[in-house]
Amino acid sequence: MQYLDNILFVILLVLGFGLFFKGLKEIYRNIQLGRPVNRSDRRKERWQTMSRVALGQSKMGKRPIAGFLHVLVYVGFVIINIELVEIIIDGTFGTHRFLSTLMGHTLYGAFTATLEVLALLVLVAVVLFFIRRNILHVKRVSSTAKDLQGWAISDANIILIIEFALMMAFFKMNSADFLLQQRGVFHEVGSFPISQLFMVPIFDVFNFSDGFLMFVEKGAWWFHFVGILVFMNYLYFSKHLHIIFAFPNTWYANLEPKGKFNNLESVTKEIKLMMDPNADPYAAPAADAEPPAKFGAEDVFDLNQVQLLNAYSCTECGRCTSSCPANITGKKLSPRKIMMSTRDRIEEVGKNINKNGKFVDDGKKLLGDYITKEELWACTSCNACVEECPVLIDPLSIILEMRRFMVMEQSAAPQELNLMMSNIENNAAPWQYNQADRLNWAND
Repeated sequence: MQYLDNILFVILLVLGFGLFFKGLKEIYRNIQLGRPVNRSDRRKERWQTMSRVALGQSKMGKRPIAGFLHVLVYVGFVIINIELVEIIIDGTFGTHRFLSTLMGHTLYGAFTATLEVLALLVLVAVVLFFIRRNILHVKRVSSTAKDLQGWAISDANIILIIEFALMMAFFKMNSADFLLQQRGVFHEVGSFPISQLFMVPIFDVFNFSDGFLMFVEKGAWWFHFVGILVFMNYLYFSKHLHIIFAFPNTWYANLEPKGKFNNLESVTKEIKLMMDPNADPYAAPAADAEPPAKFGAEDVFDLNQVQLLNAYSCTECGRCTSSCPANITGKKLSPRKIMMSTRDRIEEVGKNINKNGKFVDDGKKLLGDYITKEELWACTSCNACVEECPVLIDPLSIILEMRRFMVMEQSAAPQELNLMMSNIENNAAPWQYNQADRLNWAND
C-alpha cells in the first residue's frame, strides 16, 4: 500500500509541475509577442533594485498597515513552503519528516517551531485582508472600486481562502503528528508550540484513536501537498503571478529618470536629415533599409516585451489608481485598469494562438476595444502611478505609446493639442501670434 502512495505522489508531482511549467511557457510566448527592448545595461544596479524592491519589499512600507500584513504573508508563505522539500522527499521515498535526520533534533525543533509561528502570522494576516476587502470595504481593494469588479474580486478572495485552508491543514497535520509522537506511534521530532496551544487540546477532548489520528495526519498532509500544486497552477489565471514575476519585472524596470520620454529611431533619423545641409531628401533609401516602424501602439503587438511583462506582474493592489490625480478628480482613467486591460488582451491573443496555431485577426485592438481614448487623454503624465507601484510597473509608458499612435498614425489628437502643435510649427511657440509680437507684453 505504501508503494501505491509513493507512485500516486510522484504522478501528481510530475503532473502538477508539468502543468505549471506549461503555463509559464505560454506566458513567456505571449510576452515574446511584444517588440524587443534592450534592458541589459547597468546590471549591478538592476540586481540591487530587484533585491531591494522584489525581495526586500522596500516600497510596501508606504502604506504601513497593508504593507506590514503583506510582508507577513510573503515571508511566512515563502518560508513555510520550504517544507515542500521535505514533503517531496517523504512522499517519494515513504519517509517521515526526513529533514529531522539531516538537521538533528534541536535544529529541526527550532525549524518546525519557526514554521508554526509564521503560519499563525500568515493566518492572521489572511483573515485581516479578507475583512478589509469584504467587511470594511477598503475602496481600492473591494467591490466599491469601479475598476475592480467581477473576477478581480473573486480572484483575491479565492487566494485568501486557499491560503487559509493550507495553513489550517498545516496545523492539523502537526497536531495529529504531535499526539502520535506522544503515544509512541511516530518517533519524537520537531516542536509545535502553536498546535500544542490551540489544536492539540481540541483533539484531546475527543480522545481520538491512533488510527483516526493517522488518518487526520495523512489526510492533512495530502491536502497540503495537493493544495500547493493547485495553488501553483491557479497562478496562471490569477493576479498572484506577481509572486513569480515581481523578480524579473523589477530587474527589467526602467532605470531612466521618471518623465524622460523615449525617442523613435525613425523620427530621429528624419530630424538628423533635416539638420544636415548636405543631405539629399529625395535620395532613394538603401536597398536593405527597413520600412519605418508603426508610430506608437494600437495593440499589444506594438508594445515592448517589458510592458507586457508589466501587465502580467500587476498585483491589482490599486495603489496607482488611488494616487492618480485624474482618477481622484472623477476622470475615467485608472492606471490599474490600463494594466488589467493589457493583460486581458494579451491573454485573449494567447488563446487565439492556442486555438489556431498562430494569431488570426479577431477584429479587436487594445485601443478602442479594451482601453478608450477618453481614458488615455485623461492622463496628466505626472508619474504618480509609476512612483506608487510596489513592483515598478510603468502604466504611463503604455498610455504614452497609445497616445503617440493616436497623434502620429490617426491624427486624432484633441483640438487643443492640434492647435498648440500648429502654433509651435508656425510660430515656434504654443501661442497663436507672430514671433515678432512675442515681447509686446513687456511694453504694457
